[in-house]
Amino acid sequence: MNAPDRLPDWTYANQRLLVAEFVRLSALLGSGALDSAETKVAALHAALPAPSALDTLAALFQLSDFERDLLLLLAGVEMDARIASLCAQGSGQPQRPWATFGLALAVLPQPHWSAIAPHGPLRRWRLLEIDESAGAGTTSARLRLDERVLHFIAGLNALDQRLQPLLQAQLPAGAMGRAQRAAVAQLLRQLRATAGRLPAIVLDGDDSAGQHDVAAAVAAGLGAGLYRLRASDIPTTATEQAALAALWSREAALLGCGLLIDCDEREAQGPLARLLERLDGLVFVSGQDLALGNAPQLRQTVARPEAPERLQLWQSALAGKAAALGPVVETLANQYRLGARRIAQIATLARGDDAAQDAAALHLASRGNAHAMPGLAQRIDTRAQWSDLVLPPAQQAVLHQIAAHTRHRLTVHHRWGFAGQSARGLGIATLFWGDSGTGKTLGAEVIANELGLALYRIDLSAVVNKYIGETEKNLRKLFDAAEEAGAILLFDEADALFGKRSEVKDSHDRYANIEVSYLLQRMESYSGLAILTTNHKAALDSAFQRRLRFVVHFPFPDQAQREGIWRAVFPANAPMADCIDFAKLARLSVPGGTIRNIALAAAFLAAEAGTPIGMAQLLQAAQLDAAKRDRPYSDAETRGWV
Repeated sequence: MNAPDRLPDWTYANQRLLVAEFVRLSALLGSGALDSAETKVAALHAALPAPSALDTLAALFQLSDFERDLLLLLAGVEMDARIASLCAQGSGQPQRPWATFGLALAVLPQPHWSAIAPHGPLRRWRLLEIDESAGAGTTSARLRLDERVLHFIAGLNALDQRLQPLLQAQLPAGAMGRAQRAAVAQLLRQLRATAGRLPAIVLDGDDSAGQHDVAAAVAAGLGAGLYRLRASDIPTTATEQAALAALWSREAALLGCGLLIDCDEREAQGPLARLLERLDGLVFVSGQDLALGNAPQLRQTVARPEAPERLQLWQSALAGKAAALGPVVETLANQYRLGARRIAQIATLARGDDAAQDAAALHLASRGNAHAMPGLAQRIDTRAQWSDLVLPPAQQAVLHQIAAHTRHRLTVHHRWGFAGQSARGLGIATLFWGDSGTGKTLGAEVIANELGLALYRIDLSAVVNKYIGETEKNLRKLFDAAEEAGAILLFDEADALFGKRSEVKDSHDRYANIEVSYLLQRMESYSGLAILTTNHKAALDSAFQRRLRFVVHFPFPDQAQREGIWRAVFPANAPMADCIDFAKLARLSVPGGTIRNIALAAAFLAAEAGTPIGMAQLLQAAQLDAAKRDRPYSDAETRGWV
């Protein structure tokens, strides 16, 4: 039973009844005629458009008539100076204008001692407090009405101010996919069939926004509002948890609301599990991989939709604009693992005037959801094209295959049914190996630019943490954000993170092996493209190599390939001297990365001299590079440059 709506007519009638109730109390305290007061109260009760606030309170917490009148007495002390004065006279303590339990037992009808028992509703729900600070006994101590309850009796029903810093109202459910609507229907059936105390509803999975929408839809289906609490704000001490549970459970009844606890940190699961054992009413918990003890639970997985459902969501959200966008809609569904609410939000950016402009805006907004990756990865600006990458034909063909596998995941995995055979191994884990400077990172840039996807290089110094469990937490955050934004992950120098597991000799070895094992699991379940680069292929754990879909060797370039790199390394606007001899430059036995460094250094030398880039500047730049690496070039390599 929820508190009645606070309509103007009801508010006025509730106030009139409250005044009449105070007159009845005055008669019980010895001032006025009781019969006429009770008659007036009965008449006003009959005229109420809805139950009074006090009667609603009594029904919600199953109060006896004596407990109801005790709350009324305490409200009268706060709201009516005459009742406060009569209480002082009745107790024989003029300097103490308040009510005591002894006075209530003496003047109120149908008294019983259990009214203020600790397990009784008045104290269990913290409707009143016993002030024993002055050393008085239980019957002579001052009784105080909780301020929230006082306001409720007066007709004001708003969230307890002590909870306002912790809670925020949950918005109504937004767009939902087919699986989410089915989850709502199933949960409603289960809850409506539940007798007694409701179990906690645990919404597990990787779609946080979808979990919130499911919770809001279920609450609305039960005629309840919803407030949200962060699990990290739950107190850890038993006393504070008991206070929070009592306050919220009372609010759930007074407001007719449910509680959604958002748990995105594993450390908060312990306090949350203990709190759940104390909470009453409609309670949801959202998060991922939740372990919440023995409290009664209903579990429902709410994960981001798969590509076929994402395609339907995009088409529905774009409505008539989908046809103009054509294959772009399928690309959006294929590349970005977004939830229903996020898709609906992004779709509003399509204006319908210019399909190309709309496509660019939709892609940009979809990629922009990688908010969790800053600090763990750096965005790489991808401008490189296939013409910038000089590799043997076999390696070029494999890179094109990687792009094709990424582009056509929706068709092969879902339309053709390969995803139905196994949920594992649907990601595209790829290894690029070879000497430094042979183009491994450039190859990743070319693929990202070809597919129009964001490329993030993993910052190993930020991901790897010496504290137990922190590395896994960082990796989880990284993979989750990358999946949502459809990003390509680049693990440069991957052997530092994906190295071989060692024999366990101490706890450090054990936890290091756990990190590698966790990486294995996430690499296998990651649905996007992850590129690992290394100079030492043999240093990788063999379990990773078995899970790689592609392995591409970036060989040291031969002379013909080096000449191609030299010809491609200079931008079109760079001033070039006529004397440049690319065949002679190609005799320099260096990889593509070194060639780019020499070309850039020569450009700065030419700019300082005010001349075009020539062989003299290139020779000087090459000599500077050799000195830096303490490896001078042979005469055969640089003969005839100048």
